[in-house]
Amino acid sequence: MRPKLQTFTDFANTLLPHETQYLLSVARLEDEQKRGILELVHKNCLQINQFTPYDTSLDKRKYSNLKNWIQKRLRQVDVDARFAWISELDQQITTDRIQSSDEKKLLRAIRRYEHPTFFFKRFYELVRNYRHFLLIRLRYHDHQLVNDFLEAHEDDYQESCRVDTQMHQATQDIIDQYAANTAESIQWERWLSRVFFDESLDGYYRHMAFVRLTFVSFNYRKFDLLWEKFDYLDSLFARGQSYSKRILLNYYHLRLLLHARVRDFEQAIYYGYLSIRGKTHDYLFYVNNLSAVLLRANRPQEALQVMRNATKEMKETQNFHNKIGFVSFYVKCLIANQLYKNAENYCSTFLKAYEKEVLHYRWHTFFAAYLEALLVQGKYEQMLALMNRYTLAEREGNYRKRADYLPTISWYDAVARYQSGSLPKSELRSLVQSDMEYLRQDENRRAQLDDLLQTIKPIVPEVVNYLPF
Repeated sequence: MRPKLQTFTDFANTLLPHETQYLLSVARLEDEQKRGILELVHKNCLQINQFTPYDTSLDKRKYSNLKNWIQKRLRQVDVDARFAWISELDQQITTDRIQSSDEKKLLRAIRRYEHPTFFFKRFYELVRNYRHFLLIRLRYHDHQLVNDFLEAHEDDYQESCRVDTQMHQATQDIIDQYAANTAESIQWERWLSRVFFDESLDGYYRHMAFVRLTFVSFNYRKFDLLWEKFDYLDSLFARGQSYSKRILLNYYHLRLLLHARVRDFEQAIYYGYLSIRGKTHDYLFYVNNLSAVLLRANRPQEALQVMRNATKEMKETQNFHNKIGFVSFYVKCLIANQLYKNAENYCSTFLKAYEKEVLHYRWHTFFAAYLEALLVQGKYEQMLALMNRYTLAEREGNYRKRADYLPTISWYDAVARYQSGSLPKSELRSLVQSDMEYLRQDENRRAQLDDLLQTIKPIVPEVVNYLPF
Protein backbone atom coordinates (compact mmCIF):
# COMPACT_ATOMS: atom_id res chain seq x y z
CA MET A 1 0.00 0.00 0.00
CA ARG A 2 1.42 3.37 -1.07
CA PRO A 3 1.89 5.96 1.67
CA LYS A 4 -0.51 8.88 1.66
CA LEU A 5 0.45 11.77 -0.63
CA GLN A 6 3.21 9.66 -2.22
CA THR A 7 2.31 10.86 -5.73
CA PHE A 8 2.55 14.51 -4.69
CA THR A 9 5.71 13.86 -2.66
CA ASP A 10 7.40 12.15 -5.63
CA PHE A 11 6.45 15.09 -7.83
CA ALA A 12 7.63 17.69 -5.32
CA ASN A 13 10.97 15.88 -4.98
CA THR A 14 11.69 16.55 -8.66
CA LEU A 15 11.34 20.32 -8.22
CA LEU A 16 14.37 22.59 -7.95
CA PRO A 17 15.00 25.53 -5.60
CA HIS A 18 14.92 28.14 -8.35
CA GLU A 19 11.62 26.74 -9.61
CA THR A 20 9.94 26.95 -6.22
CA GLN A 21 11.48 30.35 -5.54
CA TYR A 22 9.94 31.63 -8.77
CA LEU A 23 6.60 29.99 -7.97
CA LEU A 24 6.47 31.67 -4.58
CA SER A 25 7.17 35.05 -6.20
CA VAL A 26 4.23 34.76 -8.62
CA ALA A 27 1.78 32.84 -6.42
CA ARG A 28 -1.44 34.67 -5.64
CA LEU A 29 -2.95 31.88 -3.59
CA GLU A 30 -5.87 33.06 -1.49
CA ASP A 31 -6.02 29.65 0.19
CA GLU A 32 -3.55 29.90 3.08
CA GLN A 33 -3.24 26.12 3.27
CA LYS A 34 -2.13 25.91 -0.37
CA ARG A 35 0.33 28.71 0.28
CA GLY A 36 1.66 26.78 3.27
CA ILE A 37 2.08 23.64 1.16
CA LEU A 38 4.02 25.59 -1.48
CA GLU A 39 6.29 27.10 1.17
CA LEU A 40 6.99 23.61 2.55
CA VAL A 41 7.74 22.37 -0.96
CA HIS A 42 10.29 25.17 -1.30
CA LYS A 43 11.82 24.35 2.08
CA ASN A 44 12.20 20.70 1.12
CA CYS A 45 13.69 21.66 -2.24
CA LEU A 46 16.43 23.65 -0.57
CA GLN A 47 17.49 20.69 1.55
CA ILE A 48 19.42 17.64 0.43
CA ASN A 49 19.44 15.28 3.39
CA GLN A 50 16.37 16.49 5.29
CA PHE A 51 12.67 16.17 4.52
CA THR A 52 9.58 17.48 6.28
CA PRO A 53 6.50 15.34 5.51
CA TYR A 54 3.39 16.97 4.07
CA ASP A 55 0.25 17.23 6.17
CA THR A 56 -1.95 14.23 5.36
CA SER A 57 -4.93 15.70 7.19
CA LEU A 58 -5.50 18.33 4.48
CA ASP A 59 -7.90 17.74 1.62
CA LYS A 60 -6.02 15.76 -1.07
CA ARG A 61 -7.60 17.95 -3.73
CA LYS A 62 -5.51 20.87 -2.49
CA TYR A 63 -2.35 18.92 -3.31
CA SER A 64 -3.71 17.82 -6.69
CA ASN A 65 -4.76 21.35 -7.62
CA LEU A 66 -1.44 22.79 -6.48
CA LYS A 67 0.45 20.22 -8.53
CA ASN A 68 -1.54 21.18 -11.65
CA TRP A 69 -0.93 24.88 -10.96
CA ILE A 70 2.83 24.32 -10.54
CA GLN A 71 3.07 22.37 -13.79
CA LYS A 72 1.09 25.02 -15.68
CA ARG A 73 3.11 27.98 -14.36
CA LEU A 74 6.45 26.34 -15.06
CA ARG A 75 5.35 25.30 -18.55
CA GLN A 76 4.40 28.91 -19.31
CA VAL A 77 7.99 30.10 -18.76
CA ASP A 78 9.79 26.96 -19.98
CA VAL A 79 11.93 27.96 -22.97
CA ASP A 80 12.31 24.33 -24.03
CA ALA A 81 8.53 23.96 -24.16
CA ARG A 82 8.41 27.01 -26.41
CA PHE A 83 11.14 25.55 -28.62
CA ALA A 84 9.12 22.34 -28.95
CA TRP A 85 6.08 24.43 -29.96
CA ILE A 86 8.13 26.32 -32.56
CA SER A 87 9.54 23.10 -34.00
CA GLU A 88 6.13 21.43 -34.19
CA LEU A 89 4.59 24.43 -35.94
CA ASP A 90 7.47 24.59 -38.40
CA GLN A 91 6.94 20.95 -39.29
CA GLN A 92 3.20 21.48 -39.70
CA ILE A 93 3.71 24.49 -41.97
CA THR A 94 6.31 22.71 -44.08
CA THR A 95 4.02 19.72 -44.57
CA ASP A 96 0.88 21.84 -45.14
CA ARG A 97 -1.03 20.44 -42.18
CA ILE A 98 -1.18 23.34 -39.72
CA GLN A 99 -4.57 23.68 -38.05
CA SER A 100 -6.44 26.99 -37.90
CA SER A 101 -6.30 26.99 -34.09
CA ASP A 102 -2.51 26.73 -34.24
CA GLU A 103 -2.36 29.50 -36.82
CA LYS A 104 -4.33 31.76 -34.50
CA LYS A 105 -1.83 31.09 -31.70
CA LEU A 106 1.10 31.81 -34.02
CA LEU A 107 -0.39 35.05 -35.31
CA ARG A 108 -1.14 36.13 -31.73
CA ALA A 109 2.48 35.35 -30.75
CA ILE A 110 3.74 37.49 -33.64
CA ARG A 111 1.48 40.42 -32.71
CA ARG A 112 2.49 40.25 -29.04
CA TYR A 113 6.17 39.55 -29.60
CA GLU A 114 8.63 41.39 -27.34
CA HIS A 115 12.27 41.16 -28.28
CA PRO A 116 14.30 39.22 -27.37
CA THR A 117 13.08 35.72 -26.58
CA PHE A 118 15.25 32.76 -25.70
CA PHE A 119 14.95 31.07 -29.11
CA PHE A 120 14.48 34.23 -31.18
CA LYS A 121 16.51 33.03 -34.19
CA ARG A 122 14.50 29.83 -34.40
CA PHE A 123 11.22 31.76 -34.04
CA TYR A 124 12.25 34.20 -36.78
CA GLU A 125 12.95 31.29 -39.12
CA LEU A 126 9.55 29.81 -38.31
CA VAL A 127 7.85 33.10 -39.16
CA ARG A 128 9.85 33.37 -42.38
CA ASN A 129 8.71 29.91 -43.37
CA TYR A 130 5.14 30.88 -42.51
CA ARG A 131 5.40 33.88 -44.87
CA HIS A 132 5.89 31.51 -47.81
CA PHE A 133 2.89 29.51 -46.65
CA LEU A 134 0.68 32.61 -46.55
CA LEU A 135 1.73 34.30 -49.76
CA ILE A 136 1.18 31.33 -52.03
CA ARG A 137 -2.34 31.11 -50.60
CA LEU A 138 -3.03 34.80 -51.28
CA ARG A 139 -3.58 35.59 -47.62
CA TYR A 140 -2.47 39.19 -47.95
CA HIS A 141 -3.68 40.51 -44.61
CA ASP A 142 -1.84 37.91 -42.50
CA HIS A 143 1.12 38.12 -44.87
CA GLN A 144 1.45 41.85 -44.15
CA LEU A 145 1.61 41.25 -40.39
CA VAL A 146 4.23 38.53 -40.82
CA ASN A 147 6.27 40.55 -43.31
CA ASP A 148 6.29 43.58 -40.99
CA PHE A 149 7.63 41.39 -38.18
CA LEU A 150 10.40 39.99 -40.37
CA GLU A 151 11.47 43.41 -41.60
CA ALA A 152 11.38 44.90 -38.08
CA HIS A 153 13.67 42.19 -36.72
CA GLU A 154 15.89 41.48 -39.71
CA ASP A 155 18.90 43.22 -38.15
CA ASP A 156 18.37 41.27 -34.92
CA TYR A 157 18.29 38.04 -36.93
CA GLN A 158 21.45 38.88 -38.86
CA GLU A 159 23.22 39.65 -35.58
CA SER A 160 22.15 36.25 -34.21
CA CYS A 161 23.57 34.61 -37.34
CA ARG A 162 26.88 36.42 -36.87
CA VAL A 163 27.01 35.37 -33.21
CA ASP A 164 26.21 31.79 -34.22
CA THR A 165 29.14 31.67 -36.65
CA GLN A 166 31.56 33.27 -34.22
CA MET A 167 30.36 31.01 -31.40
CA HIS A 168 31.36 28.00 -33.46
CA GLN A 169 34.84 29.43 -34.02
CA ALA A 170 35.22 30.11 -30.30
CA THR A 171 34.02 26.62 -29.44
CA GLN A 172 36.59 25.04 -31.73
CA ASP A 173 39.47 26.83 -29.99
CA ILE A 174 38.07 26.14 -26.52
CA ILE A 175 37.54 22.42 -27.12
CA ASP A 176 40.87 22.02 -28.94
CA GLN A 177 42.60 23.45 -25.89
CA TYR A 178 40.54 21.43 -23.42
CA ALA A 179 40.83 18.10 -25.23
CA ALA A 180 44.26 18.24 -26.86
CA ASN A 181 45.99 21.45 -25.71
CA THR A 182 46.51 22.41 -29.36
CA ALA A 183 45.02 25.92 -29.19
CA GLU A 184 44.53 28.93 -26.95
CA SER A 185 41.09 30.15 -25.91
CA ILE A 186 41.64 33.10 -23.56
CA GLN A 187 41.27 35.49 -26.52
CA TRP A 188 37.53 34.66 -26.55
CA GLU A 189 36.89 35.62 -22.92
CA ARG A 190 35.93 39.26 -23.53
CA TRP A 191 33.72 38.49 -26.50
CA LEU A 192 31.93 35.68 -24.66
CA SER A 193 31.38 37.96 -21.67
CA ARG A 194 29.88 40.64 -23.93
CA VAL A 195 27.54 38.10 -25.49
CA PHE A 196 26.51 36.78 -22.09
CA PHE A 197 25.55 40.22 -20.75
CA ASP A 198 23.98 41.46 -24.02
CA GLU A 199 20.28 41.58 -23.16
CA SER A 200 19.37 42.38 -26.79
CA LEU A 201 20.42 38.86 -27.85
CA ASP A 202 18.32 35.74 -27.66
CA GLY A 203 19.00 33.81 -24.48
CA TYR A 204 20.12 30.70 -26.35
CA TYR A 205 23.38 32.32 -27.43
CA ARG A 206 23.87 33.99 -24.07
CA HIS A 207 23.59 30.58 -22.42
CA MET A 208 26.03 29.11 -24.94
CA ALA A 209 28.46 31.90 -24.08
CA PHE A 210 28.16 31.10 -20.38
CA VAL A 211 28.91 27.41 -20.88
CA ARG A 212 31.96 28.23 -22.98
CA LEU A 213 33.15 30.78 -20.42
CA THR A 214 33.23 27.99 -17.84
CA PHE A 215 35.60 26.04 -20.08
CA VAL A 216 37.86 29.08 -20.51
CA SER A 217 37.77 29.70 -16.77
CA PHE A 218 38.70 26.10 -15.98
CA ASN A 219 41.38 25.97 -18.69
CA TYR A 220 43.15 28.98 -17.18
CA ARG A 221 42.00 28.67 -13.55
CA LYS A 222 40.51 32.16 -13.82
CA PHE A 223 37.56 31.39 -11.56
CA ASP A 224 36.84 35.06 -10.90
CA LEU A 225 35.45 35.17 -14.43
CA LEU A 226 32.44 33.14 -13.29
CA TRP A 227 31.14 34.28 -9.92
CA GLU A 228 29.31 37.36 -11.22
CA LYS A 229 27.89 35.32 -14.10
CA PHE A 230 26.49 32.76 -11.68
CA ASP A 231 24.95 35.54 -9.59
CA TYR A 232 23.39 37.07 -12.70
CA LEU A 233 21.89 33.74 -13.77
CA ASP A 234 20.72 33.20 -10.22
CA SER A 235 18.57 36.32 -10.45
CA LEU A 236 17.23 35.40 -13.89
CA PHE A 237 16.10 31.95 -12.81
CA ALA A 238 14.45 33.33 -9.69
CA ARG A 239 12.33 35.54 -11.98
CA GLY A 240 11.45 32.66 -14.31
CA GLN A 241 13.66 33.95 -17.14
CA SER A 242 15.88 31.82 -19.41
CA TYR A 243 14.39 28.87 -17.59
CA SER A 244 13.99 25.22 -18.39
CA LYS A 245 14.66 22.26 -16.13
CA ARG A 246 17.43 21.14 -18.49
CA ILE A 247 19.19 24.51 -18.30
CA LEU A 248 18.75 24.70 -14.53
CA LEU A 249 20.21 21.21 -13.99
CA ASN A 250 23.18 22.16 -16.16
CA TYR A 251 23.61 25.35 -14.11
CA TYR A 252 23.78 23.30 -10.90
CA HIS A 253 26.28 20.94 -12.48
CA LEU A 254 28.53 23.82 -13.53
CA ARG A 255 28.36 25.13 -9.98
CA LEU A 256 29.48 21.71 -8.78
CA LEU A 257 32.50 21.92 -11.09
CA LEU A 258 33.37 25.46 -9.99
CA HIS A 259 33.12 24.75 -6.26
CA ALA A 260 35.09 21.53 -6.70
CA ARG A 261 37.86 23.43 -8.48
CA VAL A 262 38.25 25.74 -5.49
CA ARG A 263 37.99 22.69 -3.17
CA ASP A 264 34.72 23.79 -1.59
CA PHE A 265 33.46 20.23 -1.58
CA GLU A 266 30.37 20.75 0.58
CA GLN A 267 28.93 23.32 -1.80
CA ALA A 268 29.98 21.21 -4.78
CA ILE A 269 28.14 18.20 -3.35
CA TYR A 270 25.05 20.30 -2.61
CA TYR A 271 24.80 21.49 -6.20
CA GLY A 272 25.75 18.03 -7.46
CA TYR A 273 22.73 16.49 -5.78
CA LEU A 274 20.51 19.20 -7.27
CA SER A 275 21.93 18.46 -10.73
CA ILE A 276 20.72 14.84 -10.63
CA ARG A 277 17.14 15.55 -9.55
CA GLY A 278 16.12 15.36 -13.20
CA LYS A 279 17.23 12.86 -15.82
CA THR A 280 18.37 14.72 -18.92
CA HIS A 281 20.69 13.47 -21.66
CA ASP A 282 23.64 14.45 -19.44
CA TYR A 283 22.36 12.72 -16.30
CA LEU A 284 25.13 10.08 -16.20
CA PHE A 285 27.76 12.77 -16.71
CA TYR A 286 26.40 14.67 -13.72
CA VAL A 287 26.32 11.47 -11.64
CA ASN A 288 29.94 10.75 -12.54
CA ASN A 289 31.11 14.17 -11.41
CA LEU A 290 29.09 14.09 -8.20
CA SER A 291 30.55 10.70 -7.27
CA ALA A 292 34.05 11.99 -8.05
CA VAL A 293 33.58 14.91 -5.66
CA LEU A 294 32.14 12.60 -2.98
CA LEU A 295 35.26 10.46 -3.26
CA ARG A 296 37.49 13.52 -2.94
CA ALA A 297 35.48 14.51 0.15
CA ASN A 298 36.15 11.06 1.63
CA ARG A 299 32.53 9.90 1.40
CA PRO A 300 33.02 6.62 -0.53
CA GLN A 301 29.87 4.81 0.62
CA GLU A 302 27.73 7.75 -0.45
CA ALA A 303 29.53 7.92 -3.79
CA LEU A 304 28.91 4.23 -4.42
CA GLN A 305 25.21 4.58 -3.62
CA VAL A 306 24.86 7.51 -6.05
CA MET A 307 26.37 5.34 -8.77
CA ARG A 308 24.21 2.34 -7.97
CA ASN A 309 21.09 4.49 -8.18
CA ALA A 310 21.99 5.29 -11.81
CA THR A 311 22.87 1.81 -13.11
CA LYS A 312 19.57 1.50 -14.99
CA GLU A 313 20.33 4.66 -16.99
CA MET A 314 23.88 3.43 -17.62
CA LYS A 315 22.64 0.18 -19.13
CA GLU A 316 20.13 1.95 -21.35
CA THR A 317 22.29 4.78 -22.70
CA GLN A 318 23.83 4.59 -26.16
CA ASN A 319 26.27 7.38 -25.31
CA PHE A 320 29.46 5.37 -24.82
CA HIS A 321 31.45 8.37 -23.64
CA ASN A 322 29.14 8.63 -20.64
CA LYS A 323 28.69 4.85 -20.28
CA ILE A 324 32.43 4.17 -20.08
CA GLY A 325 32.97 7.16 -17.81
CA PHE A 326 30.25 5.81 -15.52
CA VAL A 327 31.81 2.33 -15.38
CA SER A 328 35.24 3.82 -14.61
CA PHE A 329 33.93 5.92 -11.72
CA TYR A 330 31.82 3.02 -10.46
CA VAL A 331 34.96 0.89 -10.30
CA LYS A 332 36.80 3.64 -8.41
CA CYS A 333 33.89 3.73 -5.94
CA LEU A 334 34.14 -0.04 -5.47
CA ILE A 335 37.88 0.30 -4.83
CA ALA A 336 37.32 3.14 -2.35
CA ASN A 337 34.93 0.82 -0.50
CA GLN A 338 37.57 -1.97 -0.55
CA LEU A 339 35.48 -4.13 -2.89
CA TYR A 340 38.55 -4.91 -4.95
CA LYS A 341 37.49 -8.21 -6.51
CA ASN A 342 34.11 -6.76 -7.45
CA ALA A 343 35.92 -3.90 -9.19
CA GLU A 344 38.17 -6.27 -11.12
CA ASN A 345 35.30 -8.50 -12.22
CA TYR A 346 33.21 -5.54 -13.28
CA CYS A 347 36.02 -4.25 -15.50
CA SER A 348 36.71 -7.66 -16.98
CA THR A 349 33.06 -8.28 -17.85
CA PHE A 350 32.55 -4.82 -19.32
CA LEU A 351 35.73 -5.01 -21.41
CA LYS A 352 34.68 -8.34 -22.92
CA ALA A 353 31.31 -6.88 -23.91
CA TYR A 354 32.53 -3.47 -25.13
CA GLU A 355 36.20 -3.80 -26.02
CA LYS A 356 35.86 -1.91 -29.30
CA GLU A 357 33.95 0.96 -27.69
CA VAL A 358 36.39 1.25 -24.77
CA LEU A 359 39.35 1.57 -27.13
CA HIS A 360 37.52 4.07 -29.33
CA TYR A 361 36.07 6.37 -26.69
CA ARG A 362 37.66 6.54 -23.20
CA TRP A 363 40.38 3.96 -23.01
CA HIS A 364 42.54 6.01 -20.63
CA THR A 365 39.78 6.55 -18.08
CA PHE A 366 38.70 2.91 -18.22
CA PHE A 367 42.14 1.28 -18.04
CA ALA A 368 43.28 3.62 -15.28
CA ALA A 369 40.42 2.26 -13.16
CA TYR A 370 41.01 -1.37 -14.25
CA LEU A 371 44.76 -1.20 -13.51
CA GLU A 372 44.08 0.33 -10.10
CA ALA A 373 41.71 -2.55 -9.27
CA LEU A 374 44.54 -4.97 -10.05
CA LEU A 375 47.22 -2.82 -8.37
CA VAL A 376 45.54 -2.75 -4.96
CA GLN A 377 45.32 -6.56 -5.10
CA GLY A 378 48.98 -6.96 -6.01
CA LYS A 379 48.19 -8.59 -9.36
CA TYR A 380 51.21 -7.16 -11.14
CA GLU A 381 51.56 -9.83 -13.81
CA GLN A 382 47.94 -9.29 -14.86
CA MET A 383 48.60 -5.56 -15.04
CA LEU A 384 51.57 -6.07 -17.34
CA ALA A 385 49.60 -8.52 -19.49
CA LEU A 386 46.85 -5.92 -19.84
CA MET A 387 49.39 -3.22 -20.73
CA ASN A 388 50.89 -5.47 -23.39
CA ARG A 389 47.65 -6.77 -24.89
CA TYR A 390 46.22 -3.30 -25.46
CA THR A 391 49.54 -1.51 -26.16
CA LEU A 392 48.73 0.97 -23.42
CA ALA A 393 52.28 2.33 -23.18
CA GLU A 394 52.17 3.46 -26.81
CA ARG A 395 48.71 4.94 -26.38
CA GLU A 396 49.90 6.73 -23.25
CA GLY A 397 52.68 8.43 -25.19
CA ASN A 398 50.18 10.09 -27.54
CA TYR A 399 47.81 10.89 -24.70
CA ARG A 400 50.41 13.03 -22.90
CA LYS A 401 49.59 15.98 -25.17
CA ARG A 402 46.21 16.52 -23.51
CA ALA A 403 45.85 19.51 -21.20
CA ASP A 404 44.29 17.33 -18.49
CA TYR A 405 46.82 14.51 -18.75
CA LEU A 406 47.80 12.62 -15.61
CA PRO A 407 50.49 9.88 -15.67
CA THR A 408 48.15 7.36 -14.03
CA ILE A 409 48.73 4.47 -16.42
CA SER A 410 52.42 5.29 -16.75
CA TRP A 411 52.90 5.14 -12.96
CA TYR A 412 50.80 1.99 -12.53
CA ASP A 413 52.82 0.29 -15.25
CA ALA A 414 56.10 1.35 -13.65
CA VAL A 415 54.99 0.16 -10.20
CA ALA A 416 53.97 -3.21 -11.66
CA ARG A 417 57.31 -3.60 -13.43
CA TYR A 418 59.17 -2.60 -10.28
CA GLN A 419 57.24 -5.11 -8.16
CA SER A 420 57.86 -7.78 -10.80
CA GLY A 421 61.60 -7.09 -10.68
CA SER A 422 62.01 -5.66 -14.18
CA LEU A 423 62.43 -1.99 -13.18
CA PRO A 424 65.04 -0.71 -10.69
CA LYS A 425 63.89 1.37 -7.75
CA SER A 426 65.99 4.30 -8.93
CA GLU A 427 64.19 4.39 -12.29
CA LEU A 428 60.75 4.27 -10.67
CA ARG A 429 61.71 7.07 -8.29
CA SER A 430 63.16 9.12 -11.14
CA LEU A 431 59.99 8.70 -13.24
CA VAL A 432 57.65 9.74 -10.45
CA GLN A 433 59.83 12.64 -9.35
CA SER A 434 60.20 13.94 -12.92
CA ASP A 435 56.45 13.87 -13.54
CA MET A 436 55.75 15.52 -10.20
CA GLU A 437 58.22 18.34 -10.78
CA TYR A 438 56.81 19.06 -14.24
CA LEU A 439 53.08 18.53 -13.81
CA ARG A 440 52.69 20.06 -10.35
CA GLN A 441 53.48 23.44 -11.90
CA ASP A 442 49.97 23.26 -13.35
CA GLU A 443 47.52 24.11 -10.56
CA ASN A 444 44.76 22.30 -12.46
CA ARG A 445 46.56 18.97 -11.98
CA ARG A 446 48.35 19.47 -8.67
CA ALA A 447 45.63 18.08 -6.39
CA GLN A 448 44.96 15.13 -8.71
CA LEU A 449 48.68 14.36 -8.87
CA ASP A 450 48.88 14.36 -5.10
CA ASP A 451 45.90 11.97 -4.97
CA LEU A 452 47.63 9.69 -7.47
CA LEU A 453 50.78 9.75 -5.35
CA GLN A 454 48.73 8.66 -2.33
CA THR A 455 47.34 5.76 -4.36
CA ILE A 456 50.76 4.25 -5.04
CA LYS A 457 52.26 5.16 -1.66
CA PRO A 458 50.96 2.05 0.21
CA ILE A 459 52.32 -0.13 -2.62
CA VAL A 460 55.80 1.41 -2.84
CA PRO A 461 56.37 3.43 0.36
CA GLU A 462 60.13 2.94 -0.02
CA VAL A 463 59.91 5.06 -3.19
CA VAL A 464 57.29 7.67 -2.30
CA ASN A 465 58.54 8.42 1.21
CA TYR A 466 61.87 9.60 -0.14
CA LEU A 467 60.46 12.00 -2.70
CA PRO A 468 60.92 15.74 -1.96
CA PHE A 469 57.18 16.52 -1.95
